[in-house]
Amino acid sequence: MNMTRIRRALPSAVCRLVVRCGVLLMAAALLLAWLHAERPRSEATAPNSKSARIPANGLRTLTTAREAHSLTSEEATRALPIHLRGVVTYFDPDFGSGQPAIFFHDATGCIFIKQTSKLTEQLFTGALVDVRGVSAPGGFGPVVGNPEIRVLGRAPLPPNAPRVSLATLKTGAEDAQWVEVEGSIHRIIEYPHSVTLLLEMEDGPIDITMVKEAGATYSNLVDAQVRIHANAAPTVNADGQMIGVHLQLPNLSALHILQRAPADPFAGPAVPLASLLHLGHFFTPFHRTHLRGNVTLQWPGSSLCIRDGTRGICTQTSQATPVAVGDLVDVAGFVDTENSVPVITDAVFRIAGNSRPAVPQPVTADKILGGGFSSELIQIDGQLIGYDLTSSEATLQLSSGDTLFPAILPKSLAGSEVSAWRVGSKLRVTGICSVSIDVQSRVRAGVTVTKSFRVLMRSPADVTILERPSWWTPTHAILLLALALAATLAVLGWVVVLRKRVEHQAVLLRESERLFRHMALHDALTGLATRLLLQDRLDVALASARRRRRGLAVLMVDLDRFKEINDTYGHPAGDEVLRVTANRLLEVVRGEDTVARLGGDEFVVLLQDLSDLHAAESIAAKIVEVLAVAIPFDERQIPISASVGVCALAAEEIDAHDLLKNADAALYRAKESGRNRFQVFAREFDSLHRP
Repeated sequence: MNMTRIRRALPSAVCRLVVRCGVLLMAAALLLAWLHAERPRSEATAPNSKSARIPANGLRTLTTAREAHSLTSEEATRALPIHLRGVVTYFDPDFGSGQPAIFFHDATGCIFIKQTSKLTEQLFTGALVDVRGVSAPGGFGPVVGNPEIRVLGRAPLPPNAPRVSLATLKTGAEDAQWVEVEGSIHRIIEYPHSVTLLLEMEDGPIDITMVKEAGATYSNLVDAQVRIHANAAPTVNADGQMIGVHLQLPNLSALHILQRAPADPFAGPAVPLASLLHLGHFFTPFHRTHLRGNVTLQWPGSSLCIRDGTRGICTQTSQATPVAVGDLVDVAGFVDTENSVPVITDAVFRIAGNSRPAVPQPVTADKILGGGFSSELIQIDGQLIGYDLTSSEATLQLSSGDTLFPAILPKSLAGSEVSAWRVGSKLRVTGICSVSIDVQSRVRAGVTVTKSFRVLMRSPADVTILERPSWWTPTHAILLLALALAATLAVLGWVVVLRKRVEHQAVLLRESERLFRHMALHDALTGLATRLLLQDRLDVALASARRRRRGLAVLMVDLDRFKEINDTYGHPAGDEVLRVTANRLLEVVRGEDTVARLGGDEFVVLLQDLSDLHAAESIAAKIVEVLAVAIPFDERQIPISASVGVCALAAEEIDAHDLLKNADAALYRAKESGRNRFQVFAREFDSLHRP
């Protein structure tokens, strides 16, 4: 009976088994079809695409950002295959070099994607992407090279990030990573396509760059306390060495305002200037300080100095609203120190009341060097020994006793009167006293030592001529001597006295002439040769080269983006960059060579008596190398670089005009080729001309 039941049930069981197997086979077929559809189109239909060319060589594919970013420099050069899936935390379609900037994030960390070709899909911040590529060395750490990016959809930016300090960021350990920082925004610089924020953290300032958003307002962020999520990015030199750090902020959604900036920066009570940086009233770098005082100087768009009855102070401000000397103004800005005295940075101001006359304090050079006159309105007498009216500021060089000091007036405020001041005149100069400390002996019993000073003038009216140059000249002296010899013996004694006086005056005139000649032939800021002295030495070198059948070379040197240094760090930093650049150029060349400053950030190096013209290229390469080293200034590192144009000619080819013209053409080509390099003149440059 049981066997009969089994035989009857067997066919139906077999049928059910067959049906189930069929269902499983159909499901497997559908799954395979779905997986095939999910593969990138280029992988399925274009075997010659970038992804198909990724060299596997039996190597394991890296599937996390941490793995890819943790490669050594040697491993990164081996083009190891990479396949990642995650979110784009920063995207800028043009990062200034014509190529996009892309930071990628997954659950393990972040890495930079180096895209050198045109994007095939519309990429955006917050895009969920599938990335295939190979490992490659970046400017500092490993990156994803030759990427093929497929947008899968949208994803939120990572909500959490490790809190880091500026000191940690400067170690480079957080390269490319998604980090969190807090601080106060001190400055905002808006460019056509980007915005730079200066964030003051607890341990120092850092620059933050973001893509400019249409319709967004950024000015209300100044003085706001914020928390920011962004990618850490190094600032590197041409050798791949990290010389600084900044942050790449994706957009305003990654900026959280912890404390909004006051609607009225002048709402709080004004702080007496004499109380700044004292124990009883110190300051916080995270908030503006409100000050009130009468205007003692304004350089529109650059500086504003005030005094409140207790002392004076100068502010750095881009605001150009015109005010008159003596006007009562409210000032709001961030307290800092410069050259051992307090200053106000990133300031704004408004007129608060009627003007009051500003009375200068009569002083001597010895009193100023003794201290207590920084940022004060002073009046000092001195003899004019030279001047420079060719740079961006009109500078008078004066002497008072054994002390030399400059008096400075911006070209925009100088009038025709400046050309009427004659060397040798005794002048009375009024202006704001700006001091510099002695760096070699920085403190004395805890107090800084004043090394030198300069006077910042407000207009040509701040110069009063007390005494014009003496009438006495060698010609006049000879005439008087002839008359004296024709006189009677009764006046012989008077002749002797007069002759001594003439000799003394001649010594003074020769010394004044020597100082003036030196001022005319040497740059006041750097001490380098001027254009006049360069032309004289070039003529001598040309004659020597033709006579001795030797070569000659001219190197035209120009700092890259020097205007941005002035705009970002201030004109004192720009002056320091020019001085250090001059010293570095002198260290590179030989003793018989000439280094000249033509004006602004343009320098010329004259290499004479060359037996091998290729030596000029070696010196140009060395100049590019030494000028790529950042310059320390006020506890900050200023990144610089330079472009160099080289023209070297043999004796029979040398022409002074061609040397300078060809070197300038080569410099233009070096700038056009990307800066931070040198270019040797080639004949095809003759068709180029500067815009």
